[in-house]
Amino acid sequence: MANPPSPRYELYKDKKGEWRWTYIARNGLKIAMSSEGYKAKADCIHSIDLLKASKDVPVHDATA
Repeated sequence: MANPPSPRYELYKDKKGEWRWTYIARNGLKIAMSSEGYKAKADCIHSIDLLKASKDVPVHDATA
């Protein structure tokens, strides 16, 4: 796929052979990445699903 659509999540294997994801914004910039590797691809996809489901979670201003 020469020009994949954005925004998107990209799945890949790291140097340890574990699955990770990166979120690519509309402008093509990487703005979020998984904080851990997953042995199973399904677990990596599940972590993306959890993130997608959190869209209504409030933002907390820790400086306030």
